[in-house]
Amino acid sequence: MYKIILASKSKVRKFILEKNDIKCSVVHSNIDEDPVKDNLLARGANPEIISKNLAELKANKVSQIKENQLVLGADSVIDLNGKLISKPIDRKDALRILKLLNGNKHYLISSICLSMNGAMIWNYTDKAQLTMKKFSEEQLSSYLSEIPDEKLYAYNVYQIEGPGRNLFEKIEGDKSTIMGLPILMLKNYLRDFKC
Repeated sequence: MYKIILASKSKVRKFILEKNDIKCSVVHSNIDEDPVKDNLLARGANPEIISKNLAELKANKVSQIKENQLVLGADSVIDLNGKLISKPIDRKDALRILKLLNGNKHYLISSICLSMNGAMIWNYTDKAQLTMKKFSEEQLSSYLSEIPDEKLYAYNVYQIEGPGRNLFEKIEGDKSTIMGLPILMLKNYLRDFKC
């Protein structure tokens, strides 16, 4: 069994780690993501680069204060035709996002980064392709009304492990990537990791 520090508030990521025999404690990075995203977007970064940078930033920040310990940072974003779609800020924004995704194909990108003593030692990014069915605005509003605030803001506008699965016509990719933590590659790295 491995032990790491998870630099994330995500209960789903913690659950995935523990389900895979990776013990973790949680230390929030408290990174304000919006200025970072805005800066990267202004420099022409695509959603994948933004996801990688945020995962690394979170891991590095926490690993600076947790000396000689392995810290995992993670970030997930939606890429719709090369455009970054961030988590909703309120229910009106959530509906706006669902309307953008409605009937379209998009990518869910998840990046993970391991850092120690303030420096990245390994990272990995994976993406899944999701094709959303076509819904009326009323159907999308009804779907959103069933999701509690905590889940809506924590896990983006759909929960693939729950009722959100029914939003999609086609899903190509790893379920753990869609849930925010591509676990297989992390386990492969940790198996060979020597501290």
